[in-house]
Amino acid sequence: MAGHSKWANIQHRKGRQDEKRGRVWTRVIREIMVAARQGGGDLDANPRLRLAVDKAKAANMPADTVKRNIDKATGNLEGVSYEEIRYEGYGVGGAAVIIDTMTDNKVRTVAEVRHALSKHGGNLGTEGSVAFQFKHCGQLIFAPGTDEDHVMELALDAGAEDVVTDDEGAIEVLCAPGDFEAVKAALEAAGLIAEMAEITMRADNTIDIAGDDAAKMQKLLDALEDLDDVQDVFHNAALELS
Repeated sequence: MAGHSKWANIQHRKGRQDEKRGRVWTRVIREIMVAARQGGGDLDANPRLRLAVDKAKAANMPADTVKRNIDKATGNLEGVSYEEIRYEGYGVGGAAVIIDTMTDNKVRTVAEVRHALSKHGGNLGTEGSVAFQFKHCGQLIFAPGTDEDHVMELALDAGAEDVVTDDEGAIEVLCAPGDFEAVKAALEAAGLIAEMAEITMRADNTIDIAGDDAAKMQKLLDALEDLDDVQDVFHNAALELS
């Protein structure tokens, strides 16, 4: 199945994430603690915790740091309790934005999110105002030039729901969140390593934003991602940045 060109946006997003590696540990620790608190500290029985620990390994977090935070979350050590809160809103040009946070002070968090949005031309919406435009799914993206037929065969056999190729040849594998680990493992076993692999909120349709509006939207996204309590920001803007 063909799709619009997303590769430039994917590469830009990946580059932005690489620039912010210093913040990764804080966010991964929060994810580990929430996953362990909700599903227990047994990696074999807690898929969400397994994914969080995989992120920790990718960020070169020491194993004892991972274990200590699992212990905190499961009550073996005293620690801060984080609450997950999702905010929905609008960015430049009416783009839909979802902001996932983990916080120990939701009054502070909502004030910071609202301020970042309003300062950069967006506004905070109500619960459910934009979430219907996104699908919760597993997503693996392979660089242009990857063997599409090989990816498709392996992915669909492993339980993927769809394989989409964009105009530049980047290949996107989509699956249910519960099938993500199996699909990722099957592809990696065949030597196919994704440029990006995550469980995400994927926009059903995108809005093209170019020129000054694209720059403004990027500033808004950066402002949100720089907030200490923000874990992830999802949006439906296809930015054409100069």
